[in-house]
Amino acid sequence: MRRRTFALLLGAATTAGTGAPRAQTRVPRIGALFVGNPEPSWRLFRDGLRLLGYVEGQTVRFELRTAGGDSGRLPGLADDLVRLKVDLIVAFQTQAAVAAQQATRDIPIVMATSGDPVANRLVASLARPGGNITGMASATAELGGKTLELIREVLPKARRVAVLANTTDPFTTPFLEHIGRGASAVSIAAQPLMVRDAADFDAAFAAIRREGADAFIHQPSLPRKRAAELGLQHRLPSISPSRAWAEDGGLMSYAADLAVQLRQAATYVDRILKGAKPAELPVAQPTKFELVVNLRTAKALGLTLPASLVDRADEVIE
Repeated sequence: MRRRTFALLLGAATTAGTGAPRAQTRVPRIGALFVGNPEPSWRLFRDGLRLLGYVEGQTVRFELRTAGGDSGRLPGLADDLVRLKVDLIVAFQTQAAVAAQQATRDIPIVMATSGDPVANRLVASLARPGGNITGMASATAELGGKTLELIREVLPKARRVAVLANTTDPFTTPFLEHIGRGASAVSIAAQPLMVRDAADFDAAFAAIRREGADAFIHQPSLPRKRAAELGLQHRLPSISPSRAWAEDGGLMSYAADLAVQLRQAATYVDRILKGAKPAELPVAQPTKFELVVNLRTAKALGLTLPASLVDRADEVIE
């Protein structure tokens, strides 16, 4: 009996010494759904999670999906994330949020940015979302009037402005409504041109020239680089409620501070992963806005921007 007891104790000690397998904490997986180019939003969002202590590959894993600018692919990509049983989906822009909502009513969804989530039936109200979705509501539509004021400041004699609007984006209706109201206030005619993707841009810019538009507004959910190239080619000043527009060659952008928005979206992810329910987390709205002007583009267009505009810009690209 003594020999058997000794053998059992020796076996237990050996097991402890070699490190017996232990239950490991499960690493949550976050699905990220984009309409087009993930940058710079993807980098800024991950920076926000890092500030909260998350380490990619150790305390969090990502499954990134982008439709490459083709919104028709979004439902399939959202379904793919659901099949992977991710713990949470982060949707970047309204179309992605709608696709995620249609794919699941169970997995939590955080809107990194979304236009008018109440009108688009993503949430019941900003204060009480009521379902599996919460996050950040953008103020893009409300900035329509401001974009037209800035065009008037740069082009005092402007009479007509074209609006490149996204046929497939549910946010397009409030976007155009606000621009229409802003156009009336500054006595500018706003002409919507409905396009689906970059393949429609050549025809759209031909129409802009025929109609004699003085400038154009770019809806953020549309591809940027080709539109900015055509703007320069046709010597048309442009503005968009998206910082990336000015960075990609547009003349100006006036938008909510994207870095602040995405850091806040990261806090929603953190709270949900720690047990908070999306239905009980009020949707946040931006409070900080920034004006970016691209002087390289102004020079290429032969424009001299008012000194007062350049002086108050939050960033000047030279």
